[in-house]
Amino acid sequence: MTPPAALRGFRIQKISAGHAVELNDQLAVEAPLELRISAHGAPKNISITMRTPGHDPDWAYGFLFSEGIIRRAEDVSRIDSDGTHIDVTLAEGLTPNFTPLERNSYTSSSCGACGKSSLAGLRVEFPNEKVSMLVRVPAALIPELPVRLRERQVGFEQTGGMHASALFDLEGKLLLLREDVGRHNALDKVIGAALRVGLLPLNRHVLLLSGRISFELVQKAALAGIQLVVAVGAPSSLAVEMAEEHNVTLIGFLRGENFNIYCGQERILRN
Repeated sequence: MTPPAALRGFRIQKISAGHAVELNDQLAVEAPLELRISAHGAPKNISITMRTPGHDPDWAYGFLFSEGIIRRAEDVSRIDSDGTHIDVTLAEGLTPNFTPLERNSYTSSSCGACGKSSLAGLRVEFPNEKVSMLVRVPAALIPELPVRLRERQVGFEQTGGMHASALFDLEGKLLLLREDVGRHNALDKVIGAALRVGLLPLNRHVLLLSGRISFELVQKAALAGIQLVVAVGAPSSLAVEMAEEHNVTLIGFLRGENFNIYCGQERILRN
């Protein structure tokens, strides 16, 4: 269900075949959220991100995991949110490295990497443990995923302006769905929700993205242990390179029964 704060009604004028009609419309909300972290002292302002309100604690867990600040849900001892600020208290004894979070500006809803203070900050250090399991899914399952997503993608149906990230099991059952005006925010919310209920590593799951695939989305998925990433849109060249580097199967341009496999073909079973 789409959180009420994620939508806002507007009175608009719709032009159709030269005729004007006044009607009510629903738009996806884009609003700032300031993240503050407490670790051995006073809260530290980390970032301001533009996102769609709703599931903010999931976003915070996913964002901090993707940035390498936390590795387990237990690394957070407390989290509080008032809709404008979210305050995270890290577990006692945890000494985070805030360098990966250094930015020169706020994070826009369209770019999670924007404002990074160095090129090195674009990449996150991966843990030493590697997921060696090679999962496989039938090719016939892939076209079914967007159909199952659309049945639950309420925010997009109401606004036409939200991206979605959805987590499926290997049988195609939809387990988690999050929507946001920002593609990276939607994925952070899914990873954060999975982290909080103890699902990580997500090495027996399929990730479906409603838009195109950037390198940052592949990096977030790989950090969470996801081996299969499927998207309706196209990947960038760096996204494919990132997927190859971390042994992730990358599928894009999913249209009906057709899709492109950019790497990791061995995980897709064909008759």
